[in-house]
Formats: sequence, structure tokens, C-alpha cells
Amino acid sequence: MSKPRVIKNYDKLDDELLEQIKLNYPNGFDRNLIRFTDVNGRMASALPFETEEKYYLIRMTKTEALLIIEEDDDYDDDGVLTDEAREGYEDKFDDDIEEADIDLDELSEEDLNRDED
Repeated sequence: MSKPRVIKNYDKLDDELLEQIKLNYPNGFDRNLIRFTDVNGRMASALPFETEEKYYLIRMTKTEALLIIEEDDDYDDDGVLTDEAREGYEDKFDDDIEEADIDLDELSEEDLNRDED
């Protein structure tokens, strides 16, 4: 059985998912963005993230990715997740969080254009 693939905006994510994403991307998001064509035929960028239940593409531009990290107190001035934040989040999650390995070629057009709120 394949996992559902979901495209969401960063500001619509719940706190637990945000914490898992921060653990997965402790050095920020901007270097991990991927590009895809959205439902309107426009190029879009997103941060890939995989949980046990779903594949996520979290919509954001490079500028937004940099701003999110700059404004987040869990990241230091260099854009790196602080040790305090990392330890706090790691204590909450039992499973190891691995970097998402999503092959966009395997995603159907319907998968790439679906949004769950």
C-alpha cells in the first residue's frame, strides 16, 4: 500500500509535524527545496518530508524558507537548529527521523495537486 501524498502550506502544519521537520532539517530548508508543476501549470517549490503515514510537499519559496528559519527561535543566527531545541524534540519522538526520499517521478499529477487542510 502506498502512502498518501499531500501538499500543504508551512503555516497550516501542526506543531508535532513542524517539530519533526525541524529535526529532519536542522540546517534549514532552503537547500532542500524541490520544484514541481502545480495544478495551474506553474512552477512551484516545496520541502519534501516523509512520515510513517504520508509523503508531504510543504509549499515554500527559497525566500520564505530563509525567512521562516530567521524568525524561528529554535534556530540560531547561523540558521542551525539549537542543541536545546533538538534535544527537546528528540525526547518527544521515539523513532529515528530520516531524510525524506521522495521520487517526484513516482508522484502522479493528482498527488502533486492535492491539498489537505
